[in-house]
Amino acid sequence: MKKSPPIWLMYGIAISLPILFFLLLEMALRLGNYGQDYPLFIDNPSHSEYQLPRPDIIKRYFAQNSSVPPVSMEANFLLKDKPDNGFRLFVQGGSTAAGYPYGLGASLAGMLESRVRASKPGHYVEVINTAMSAVNSYTLLDFADEIIEQQPDGVLIYAGHNEFLGILGVGSNFVVAGSSTSTRWFLALRNWRVFQLIQNTLNRITSNKLPTNSATNSASNSPSNSASNSRSDASERSSRTLMSKVAKHKQIATESAIFAAGVAQFRHNMHALLSRYGDANIPVLISTVASNEQDHPPFESNPIPTELLDKLQQLQSQRDLAQVKTQLAHLVTAAGALTQPSAQLHYQLGQYCIARQLIACAQTQFALATEHDLLRFRAPSVINDIIRELSAEFTHVALVDAQAALRQRSPNKIIGRNLMLEHLHPNVSGYFVIANAFYDRLWQLDLLASKQQAQYFINANTAWQRRPILPSEEYQGFADVLTLMADYPFTEIPQPITLPTPHNWETALGKAAHLQQVSWLEMMNTALARYKKNKDIDMVIKITVILADAMPHDGYMNLQAAKMLEKRQRNIEALYYYQRAQRAGGMNLESHIGRLSKK
Repeated sequence: MKKSPPIWLMYGIAISLPILFFLLLEMALRLGNYGQDYPLFIDNPSHSEYQLPRPDIIKRYFAQNSSVPPVSMEANFLLKDKPDNGFRLFVQGGSTAAGYPYGLGASLAGMLESRVRASKPGHYVEVINTAMSAVNSYTLLDFADEIIEQQPDGVLIYAGHNEFLGILGVGSNFVVAGSSTSTRWFLALRNWRVFQLIQNTLNRITSNKLPTNSATNSASNSPSNSASNSRSDASERSSRTLMSKVAKHKQIATESAIFAAGVAQFRHNMHALLSRYGDANIPVLISTVASNEQDHPPFESNPIPTELLDKLQQLQSQRDLAQVKTQLAHLVTAAGALTQPSAQLHYQLGQYCIARQLIACAQTQFALATEHDLLRFRAPSVINDIIRELSAEFTHVALVDAQAALRQRSPNKIIGRNLMLEHLHPNVSGYFVIANAFYDRLWQLDLLASKQQAQYFINANTAWQRRPILPSEEYQGFADVLTLMADYPFTEIPQPITLPTPHNWETALGKAAHLQQVSWLEMMNTALARYKKNKDIDMVIKITVILADAMPHDGYMNLQAAKMLEKRQRNIEALYYYQRAQRAGGMNLESHIGRLSKK
């Protein structure tokens, strides 16, 4: 009688056959060029020595031919091969880290690069932006290995606002998988062609449930380029901001399961991210996040109970100081005891307290109003709690308290319109405060010049004068925010927009850029010509440097930047642009490079 094969062999064959099938299918799909990789860094077609973060990297999270949010990463460049004297910092985060609505000039990378360069003599400094709107901790973690491959000397992180409603967030329409575990599996498998085949097939079979694209720039946060007054559903779906489409869960209470899931997601992903950088011996600076506390009411709130609303109205009409203190104390206690906290009640109490100059009360009530805002476009306080805990847990992680820095520069230490444009995006002054907090921390940690080399410290006043953003860009950004605030969640029905009248040629140029009548490059070249005509040398230098950074392959522009900076005795920066002009080809600048290298 013929002996049967051992049972373990049968089990082994049964297990191996499907694995072998999928491996062969994977090979066949790759040989047939099916599917696509979306690497974070791609070659710069204009110069082979440079690469840049991939502008359309968001596509890696969506099936082929599916509706992809129109979110992009602004072009900035780094050398493919890090020089021996190279010093690289990478920025990670969402729209605030990316500088919305102004762009790269207001971003952490833009605000810091020239300042860090001047503070790091003898090094070829690059500060690279990988931040973009709408992303959260999943994307930061997903980028980590590719950033590590670029040999960073430090990573700067400002993130936390998009954890609930950003792409892959627990409360977002733009969710790829149903749980944190399945989302992590998706991120691990997304480059497999078999996985892409299954994903694309399911996408064709089922209707796409993601919101329809509109001409926008940011999911946390950017405006559509046109506003429609039509009331038809189809028209509104095609014209309204991405904010109106991204929020699947519009009420996420602090005691809800979905809130807990978002917090757990952030804690897990950020812990894994920081661990990964720690394993690679890369220092990390991670910042607390901030939002508009005083001058932006809650987006969504539980109603104020009738009896408390009556007491609030009585309080507002009360003139007797002793009665005010008693009634206010009772009302604050009652507001804090509600089983369904009312963000609107806390906000109105905050407004009352600030009007009465009861500062401690106002600070507490405004913070509670943000905390209990049910529409989670602003980070709750637990996000900053986690950031502080993680910075204390890891020895390679340093805390940057941007929230404290912004409060310190705000009246009554309550952040409002003095530094914020709307709910969470800073104005140019606010962006500078955040960047300055990062710079100071870099200096404290001895990641820049030695503390004994105080001549290389670039003070805040000098850095502010050199900030890489034009008045035209400031107007354009303000106009973009007005467009954003003319729609959900700032208003239920899209509103017409009236732009402020430009008061000079700079703001007129910014308005033309907002209306897409001129491109960014046309705006820059027009401004450059006007500043040259007006003999405004500081602005000529600023624009020339901005253009040189936007076009590292342009030898002439980089040479002009180098010469202008050398005339101002900004020799460390001038050396960088001389080196880049020579790398562009066609020029022998060794004498200039040698002279400045010795200084």
